[in-house]
Amino acid sequence: MMIYKTNEEVEQMRQSALLVSKTLCEIAKELKPGITTLSIDKKIGTFIRDHHAIPSFLNYMGYPFNSCISVNDVVVHGFPGNNELKEGDIISVDIGVILNAWHGDHAYTFAIGDPGEEVMQLIRVTKESLYKGIEKAVAGNRIGDIAFAIQEHTEKRHGYGVVRELVGHGLGKNLHEDPQVPNYGKRGSGPKLKEGLVLAIEPMINLGKRNVYTEDDGWTVRTTDGKASVHFEHDVCVRKGKADILSDYSIIEKAEMANPNLFTNQVFQPLV
Repeated sequence: MMIYKTNEEVEQMRQSALLVSKTLCEIAKELKPGITTLSIDKKIGTFIRDHHAIPSFLNYMGYPFNSCISVNDVVVHGFPGNNELKEGDIISVDIGVILNAWHGDHAYTFAIGDPGEEVMQLIRVTKESLYKGIEKAVAGNRIGDIAFAIQEHTEKRHGYGVVRELVGHGLGKNLHEDPQVPNYGKRGSGPKLKEGLVLAIEPMINLGKRNVYTEDDGWTVRTTDGKASVHFEHDVCVRKGKADILSDYSIIEKAEMANPNLFTNQVFQPLV
Protein backbone atom coordinates (compact mmCIF):
# COMPACT_ATOMS: atom_id res chain seq x y z
CA MET A 1 0.00 0.00 0.00
CA MET A 2 1.35 3.40 -1.00
CA ILE A 3 1.21 6.05 1.74
CA TYR A 4 0.70 9.64 0.59
CA LYS A 5 2.00 12.50 2.70
CA THR A 6 0.38 15.83 3.45
CA ASN A 7 2.28 19.02 2.68
CA GLU A 8 3.09 19.36 6.39
CA GLU A 9 4.44 15.82 6.52
CA VAL A 10 6.52 16.39 3.39
CA GLU A 11 8.14 19.39 5.07
CA GLN A 12 9.02 17.24 8.07
CA MET A 13 10.51 14.68 5.71
CA ARG A 14 12.50 17.44 4.04
CA GLN A 15 14.19 18.13 7.37
CA SER A 16 15.12 14.45 7.69
CA ALA A 17 16.43 14.40 4.12
CA LEU A 18 18.44 17.57 4.66
CA LEU A 19 20.07 16.11 7.76
CA VAL A 20 21.31 13.23 5.61
CA SER A 21 22.64 15.78 3.10
CA LYS A 22 24.40 17.69 5.89
CA THR A 23 25.93 14.46 7.18
CA LEU A 24 27.23 13.57 3.71
CA CYS A 25 28.60 17.11 3.44
CA GLU A 26 30.58 16.65 6.67
CA ILE A 27 31.97 13.36 5.42
CA ALA A 28 32.95 14.96 2.08
CA LYS A 29 35.13 17.41 3.99
CA GLU A 30 37.14 14.62 5.62
CA LEU A 31 37.58 11.96 2.94
CA LYS A 32 41.21 11.29 2.05
CA PRO A 33 43.64 8.42 1.45
CA GLY A 34 44.47 6.60 4.69
CA ILE A 35 41.13 7.15 6.42
CA THR A 36 39.30 3.98 7.45
CA THR A 37 35.69 3.35 6.55
CA LEU A 38 34.97 2.43 10.18
CA SER A 39 36.15 5.85 11.35
CA ILE A 40 33.84 7.42 8.75
CA ASP A 41 30.92 5.37 10.08
CA LYS A 42 31.64 6.49 13.66
CA LYS A 43 31.69 10.15 12.58
CA ILE A 44 28.36 9.63 10.81
CA GLY A 45 26.78 8.16 13.93
CA THR A 46 28.08 10.98 16.12
CA PHE A 47 26.94 13.72 13.71
CA ILE A 48 23.43 12.27 13.43
CA ARG A 49 23.02 11.91 17.20
CA ASP A 50 24.41 15.41 17.80
CA HIS A 51 21.52 16.64 15.64
CA HIS A 52 18.94 14.83 17.79
CA ALA A 53 18.27 12.08 15.29
CA ILE A 54 18.78 8.32 15.09
CA PRO A 55 20.72 6.41 12.40
CA SER A 56 18.05 4.53 10.43
CA PHE A 57 20.32 1.70 9.40
CA LEU A 58 21.75 0.74 12.80
CA ASN A 59 20.14 -2.56 13.87
CA TYR A 60 17.74 -2.46 10.90
CA MET A 61 17.11 -6.16 10.25
CA GLY A 62 20.31 -6.79 12.19
CA TYR A 63 22.56 -4.40 10.25
CA PRO A 64 25.40 -3.54 12.68
CA PHE A 65 26.58 -0.08 11.53
CA ASN A 66 25.37 3.52 11.25
CA SER A 67 25.85 3.65 7.48
CA CYS A 68 26.59 1.57 4.40
CA ILE A 69 30.01 2.33 2.93
CA SER A 70 30.70 0.60 -0.36
CA VAL A 71 34.13 0.78 -2.00
CA ASN A 72 34.96 0.09 -5.67
CA ASP A 73 33.21 -3.15 -6.72
CA VAL A 74 30.84 -3.15 -3.73
CA VAL A 75 27.44 -2.11 -5.05
CA VAL A 76 25.64 -1.42 -1.76
CA HIS A 77 25.47 -2.43 1.92
CA GLY A 78 29.23 -2.44 2.40
CA PHE A 79 30.36 -2.98 6.00
CA PRO A 80 32.59 -0.23 7.42
CA GLY A 81 35.91 -1.65 8.58
CA ASN A 82 39.55 -0.96 9.34
CA ASN A 83 40.56 -1.02 5.68
CA GLU A 84 42.12 2.29 4.64
CA LEU A 85 40.95 4.19 1.57
CA LYS A 86 43.61 4.70 -1.06
CA GLU A 87 44.23 6.91 -4.08
CA GLY A 88 41.92 5.90 -6.93
CA ASP A 89 39.21 4.33 -4.78
CA ILE A 90 35.58 5.25 -5.24
CA ILE A 91 33.32 5.16 -2.20
CA SER A 92 29.55 5.21 -1.99
CA VAL A 93 28.25 6.48 1.36
CA ASP A 94 24.59 5.62 2.03
CA ILE A 95 22.99 7.16 5.13
CA GLY A 96 19.57 7.08 6.72
CA VAL A 97 18.23 9.08 9.67
CA ILE A 98 15.08 9.17 11.75
CA LEU A 99 14.22 12.74 12.74
CA ASN A 100 10.90 13.43 14.46
CA ALA A 101 9.70 9.96 13.41
CA TRP A 102 10.40 10.52 9.68
CA HIS A 103 13.11 8.84 7.64
CA GLY A 104 15.60 10.48 5.29
CA ASP A 105 17.70 8.15 3.13
CA HIS A 106 20.14 8.93 0.36
CA ALA A 107 23.60 8.22 -1.00
CA TYR A 108 26.50 9.81 -2.85
CA THR A 109 29.56 8.34 -4.57
CA PHE A 110 32.94 10.05 -4.12
CA ALA A 111 36.27 9.53 -5.90
CA ILE A 112 39.38 9.51 -3.70
CA GLY A 113 41.94 10.99 -6.06
CA ASP A 114 41.64 10.16 -9.75
CA PRO A 115 40.12 6.70 -10.41
CA GLY A 116 40.61 7.11 -14.16
CA GLU A 117 38.39 8.47 -16.90
CA GLU A 118 36.47 5.21 -17.36
CA VAL A 119 35.27 5.22 -13.76
CA MET A 120 34.70 8.99 -13.68
CA GLN A 121 32.47 8.61 -16.72
CA LEU A 122 30.48 5.96 -14.85
CA ILE A 123 30.09 8.35 -11.92
CA ARG A 124 28.92 11.17 -14.19
CA VAL A 125 26.47 9.03 -16.13
CA THR A 126 24.98 7.43 -13.01
CA LYS A 127 24.44 10.83 -11.45
CA GLU A 128 22.85 12.09 -14.66
CA SER A 129 20.55 9.09 -14.73
CA LEU A 130 19.31 9.91 -11.24
CA TYR A 131 18.11 13.31 -12.42
CA LYS A 132 16.63 11.84 -15.56
CA GLY A 133 14.62 9.48 -13.37
CA ILE A 134 13.57 12.34 -11.11
CA GLU A 135 12.27 14.24 -14.14
CA LYS A 136 9.67 11.50 -14.53
CA ALA A 137 8.58 11.53 -10.86
CA VAL A 138 5.53 13.69 -11.53
CA ALA A 139 1.84 13.10 -10.96
CA GLY A 140 0.22 11.16 -13.78
CA ASN A 141 3.35 9.24 -14.77
CA ARG A 142 4.09 5.68 -13.68
CA ILE A 143 6.95 3.98 -11.86
CA GLY A 144 8.01 2.44 -15.15
CA ASP A 145 8.65 5.92 -16.57
CA ILE A 146 11.26 6.56 -13.87
CA ALA A 147 12.77 3.11 -14.38
CA PHE A 148 12.92 3.44 -18.16
CA ALA A 149 14.60 6.85 -18.01
CA ILE A 150 17.40 5.50 -15.81
CA GLN A 151 17.90 2.36 -17.87
CA GLU A 152 17.78 4.26 -21.16
CA HIS A 153 20.59 6.60 -20.09
CA THR A 154 22.87 4.06 -18.43
CA GLU A 155 22.39 0.72 -20.15
CA LYS A 156 21.07 1.55 -23.59
CA ARG A 157 23.10 4.70 -24.20
CA HIS A 158 26.33 3.85 -22.40
CA GLY A 159 26.34 0.06 -22.13
CA TYR A 160 26.58 -0.14 -18.34
CA GLY A 161 25.07 -2.88 -16.19
CA VAL A 162 21.87 -1.91 -14.37
CA VAL A 163 21.50 -3.94 -11.17
CA ARG A 164 18.18 -5.81 -11.07
CA GLU A 165 18.27 -7.31 -7.58
CA LEU A 166 18.21 -3.96 -5.73
CA VAL A 167 15.72 -1.13 -6.20
CA GLY A 168 14.58 2.22 -4.86
CA HIS A 169 11.51 2.49 -2.67
CA GLY A 170 8.88 4.57 -0.98
CA LEU A 171 9.91 6.43 2.16
CA GLY A 172 8.11 7.81 5.20
CA LYS A 173 7.74 6.70 8.81
CA ASN A 174 9.13 3.41 7.57
CA LEU A 175 12.52 3.14 5.90
CA HIS A 176 11.06 1.04 3.11
CA GLU A 177 7.52 1.61 1.89
CA ASP A 178 5.63 0.83 -1.29
CA PRO A 179 6.22 1.13 -4.16
CA GLN A 180 9.46 -0.44 -5.27
CA VAL A 181 11.32 1.77 -7.78
CA PRO A 182 13.46 -0.33 -10.15
CA ASN A 183 16.17 1.19 -12.32
CA TYR A 184 14.99 -0.77 -15.35
CA GLY A 185 11.58 -1.23 -16.93
CA LYS A 186 9.02 -0.19 -19.51
CA ARG A 187 7.50 3.24 -19.98
CA GLY A 188 3.88 3.42 -18.92
CA SER A 189 4.12 0.38 -16.63
CA GLY A 190 3.73 0.01 -12.88
CA PRO A 191 1.79 2.01 -10.28
CA LYS A 192 0.55 5.46 -11.20
CA LEU A 193 2.23 8.35 -9.42
CA LYS A 194 0.15 10.76 -7.34
CA GLU A 195 1.01 13.91 -5.43
CA GLY A 196 2.41 13.38 -1.95
CA LEU A 197 4.20 10.11 -2.67
CA VAL A 198 7.79 10.27 -1.40
CA LEU A 199 10.35 8.08 -3.14
CA ALA A 200 13.99 7.21 -2.65
CA ILE A 201 15.21 6.99 -6.25
CA GLU A 202 18.61 5.29 -6.40
CA PRO A 203 20.34 4.06 -9.54
CA MET A 204 22.95 1.38 -8.83
CA ILE A 205 25.01 1.05 -11.99
CA ASN A 206 27.96 -1.22 -12.79
CA LEU A 207 30.86 -0.48 -15.10
CA GLY A 208 30.69 -4.02 -16.41
CA LYS A 209 27.92 -6.60 -16.30
CA ARG A 210 24.79 -6.17 -14.19
CA ASN A 211 25.36 -9.41 -12.24
CA VAL A 212 25.98 -9.21 -8.49
CA TYR A 213 26.39 -11.54 -5.52
CA THR A 214 26.01 -11.21 -1.75
CA GLU A 215 28.92 -12.07 0.53
CA ASP A 216 28.65 -14.49 3.45
CA ASP A 217 27.91 -11.62 5.86
CA GLY A 218 24.45 -11.50 4.27
CA TRP A 219 24.73 -7.83 3.39
CA THR A 220 27.69 -6.83 1.22
CA VAL A 221 26.71 -6.88 -2.47
CA ARG A 222 29.52 -6.99 -5.06
CA THR A 223 29.75 -7.08 -8.83
CA THR A 224 30.52 -10.59 -10.08
CA ASP A 225 33.15 -9.31 -12.53
CA GLY A 226 34.97 -7.21 -9.93
CA LYS A 227 34.40 -3.97 -11.82
CA ALA A 228 33.37 -0.70 -10.21
CA SER A 229 29.80 0.16 -9.23
CA VAL A 230 28.29 3.58 -8.53
CA HIS A 231 25.30 4.51 -6.38
CA PHE A 232 23.47 7.84 -6.12
CA GLU A 233 20.18 8.43 -4.29
CA HIS A 234 17.81 11.35 -3.72
CA ASP A 235 14.62 11.69 -1.66
CA VAL A 236 11.88 13.01 -3.94
CA CYS A 237 8.23 13.98 -3.51
CA VAL A 238 5.91 13.49 -6.47
CA ARG A 239 4.22 16.73 -7.52
CA LYS A 240 2.29 18.00 -10.52
CA GLY A 241 4.53 19.17 -13.33
CA LYS A 242 7.86 18.94 -11.50
CA ALA A 243 9.24 16.67 -8.79
CA ASP A 244 10.25 18.17 -5.44
CA ILE A 245 13.76 17.03 -4.42
CA LEU A 246 13.83 16.98 -0.62
CA SER A 247 17.54 16.25 -0.25
CA ASP A 248 20.32 18.65 -1.26
CA TYR A 249 23.37 17.64 -3.26
CA SER A 250 24.59 21.23 -3.64
CA ILE A 251 26.15 21.35 -0.16
CA ILE A 252 27.79 17.96 -0.72
CA GLU A 253 29.18 19.07 -4.09
CA LYS A 254 30.54 22.28 -2.57
CA ALA A 255 32.41 20.31 0.10
CA GLU A 256 33.55 17.77 -2.50
CA MET A 257 35.01 20.46 -4.74
CA ALA A 258 36.75 22.15 -1.79
CA ASN A 259 38.48 18.92 -0.70
CA PRO A 260 41.78 18.53 -2.62
CA ASN A 261 41.72 14.78 -1.93
CA LEU A 262 38.55 14.28 -3.99
CA PHE A 263 38.47 14.17 -7.77
CA THR A 264 35.48 15.99 -9.21
CA ASN A 265 34.27 16.91 -12.64
CA GLN A 266 30.94 18.66 -12.28
CA VAL A 267 30.02 18.92 -15.95
CA PHE A 268 26.40 17.85 -15.54
CA GLN A 269 23.76 20.41 -14.72
CA PRO A 270 20.58 18.90 -13.21
CA LEU A 271 17.53 19.24 -15.42
CA VAL A 272 15.10 19.58 -12.50
